Amino acid sequence: MSKPGSAEGHARAPAGAKRFISGVVEGFYGRPWTMEQRTELFKREQKWGLNTYLYAPKDDYKHRMYWRDLYSAEEAGQLIALISAAKQHDVDFIYAISPGLDITFSNPKEVAALKRKLDQVRQFGCSSFSLLFDDIETDMCPADKQAFSSFAHAQVAITNAVFQHLGDPETFLFCPTDYCAAFCTPSVSQSSYLHTVGEKLLPGIDVLWTGPKVVSHKISVESIDEVSSVLKRAPVIWDNIHANDYDPQRIFLGPFKDRPTELILKLGGVLTNPNCEFHPNFVAIHTLATWCKATADGAQRDVEMDDEEQDPCYSPQEALTLALTDWLQEFLSSDQPGGRCRPPARLKKESSGEEPMQTDVGEGSYVPGPGENPLYTAEPLTLDDLKLLSDLFHLPYEHGPTARTMLQELDWLKKHSWAVTAETDMTAEWRSKAQQFDGMCEAVVQMFNRLSNAPNRSILYDLYNYICDIKSGVGLARAYVKTLGGQGGPSVQPMNDDPEPWGFRGGLSGEFQRMLPCHGNRDLFRHPPMTAVYSIRPHCTEDKLEVQRIFRELQSAGEGKAPLMMQPPLICDGLSAGEISPSPQCALVLEDEIGVCGYGLALIDAKPAATKIQRAVSESVLKDFPSLVTIRVLPRVTDPSPAKRMIGQLLSSIRSSGSRGVFCELRQNDRRMLDFYSKLSSFKPIKTASLPHDIVAMGTSL
Repeated sequence: MSKPGSAEGHARAPAGAKRFISGVVEGFYGRPWTMEQRTELFKREQKWGLNTYLYAPKDDYKHRMYWRDLYSAEEAGQLIALISAAKQHDVDFIYAISPGLDITFSNPKEVAALKRKLDQVRQFGCSSFSLLFDDIETDMCPADKQAFSSFAHAQVAITNAVFQHLGDPETFLFCPTDYCAAFCTPSVSQSSYLHTVGEKLLPGIDVLWTGPKVVSHKISVESIDEVSSVLKRAPVIWDNIHANDYDPQRIFLGPFKDRPTELILKLGGVLTNPNCEFHPNFVAIHTLATWCKATADGAQRDVEMDDEEQDPCYSPQEALTLALTDWLQEFLSSDQPGGRCRPPARLKKESSGEEPMQTDVGEGSYVPGPGENPLYTAEPLTLDDLKLLSDLFHLPYEHGPTARTMLQELDWLKKHSWAVTAETDMTAEWRSKAQQFDGMCEAVVQMFNRLSNAPNRSILYDLYNYICDIKSGVGLARAYVKTLGGQGGPSVQPMNDDPEPWGFRGGLSGEFQRMLPCHGNRDLFRHPPMTAVYSIRPHCTEDKLEVQRIFRELQSAGEGKAPLMMQPPLICDGLSAGEISPSPQCALVLEDEIGVCGYGLALIDAKPAATKIQRAVSESVLKDFPSLVTIRVLPRVTDPSPAKRMIGQLLSSIRSSGSRGVFCELRQNDRRMLDFYSKLSSFKPIKTASLPHDIVAMGTSL
């Protein structure tokens, strides 16, 4: 096991504290990496200051499906060599096992089998372990239901037993079944599963956590504070931001980002679970290493006014440039016996007017004669090529700047194609933009050509399907724009009655997707009113002004409405205006890429609030529906799903308090929210004589 701070740049832990775990988890679904690739990974980790490798390939049968089976002599030899290689490079090798698919927790023979398997791996020289219970069914078998009060109790019992059997290893990781906030019912802070884990799991065991979602766009300090409080320990992040095992058409070459460096002091560590393909993970791992070292020397960088990250210690763009610069040298180093290598100086076109040197040309090589075709010599790959590649295959929730620009330009050209024949002032602008778009498409083609001729073929082969696909897609878009501009001909006809197979994308999977009503709603470049990406989080003190702003905006937007002071008071108006505080665990805010765009507030007991604003509410109503809820979203939220999720979370919180029913109050001219509640089959109109004539009450039993 590597010592804290033993490698330059390792995240350092205070004296007596556990070291900060940093490195890579091989935890994806698909073909596992080879032993040679893993050894190469250890060299990179040591060079870049990372200290951990978590062995957890989902498709290693003896890691997951056949977890009880011991390794054969040949398999043992490979693992022994791998563990030894990790030690040689100061990398802590953590062996993970996933027995959750079919283990009977209450059977002593099962526990013995698990211990026997880990004892075998311990004999290989491994001293760090992990038990994973992710991605499994949550129903216990009858025998386990008799022995344990909950699934969490069963998992914790066996984990503690194994941990103690192994002699309380310094590094022991536990992956819960509810490993992200989205899986917690009804929320992180109220999850009985996580509370059991936090209270019962031995303190020497670390807990893995992926953040708000399985693939988390952002991980905030507040969200980590919340889960740390429940788990009674700092989590270790299993980060899926670069994972691509869920979509064979995507690979992620953007930087590690949207995780503030403040988290380093609040976490037990960060492990990236990157792309299935080994070689393209250079960027993911390199930028994670830069992030982990961001506060090692306490230095701060200058923050520009337009820097969206606003992190004084880490710039994703600078980290990306560093990674791509180093990666370029690997591209230019041949991995084939006798293969071509290009000196880095040859990348700088201005340094020489000569053609790139062919290092393997012998005396007998062919020399073209007068009037003959010159020899084809590929141009060398450049840093700009790799920056473009990263832009095209960036991150799950965002394209890179060039990709965004190309989509925006294509959208504009398509919408304004009428200008081509109209001969207006916009005609010249259209043709200029079309020429610029064509230039960007040509840059993609040239990048493809230079990548295809790079000396390191192993990297190329990992990328080849992806760059072929994007080259073809860009080619279709390029041909389409030329067609719009009147530049017809066989080579620029992207669509006809009998196209070539590359003219329609996606195979059978693409056919299914195009038949679904929501197809395209999750595109990163969206055309309104398609669905945006929304996040729901607990309301905090800083959100009060935003809630009031939305409340005022919605009030003023109503057509023909009387001023609020002249309308009958609603209890929910007091909630929205901040005059009445929502009940604990009963306040949510909705965010999109612009900012806060909605909220959901509730009162477990609405009677005191009704009394406060001097509103008479029938005792019979309060008996059947003692609680109150209000949901408000801005008009730009055209998808009803986020509001439905908010009300679902609020109803779950109210139900857990023991309330028997919930009601809401609406004005009759609030057609939007009346329509929303009416489409929720659980909410029905409440008939009561005490309501003013222009107020509607709807309720649901819990």
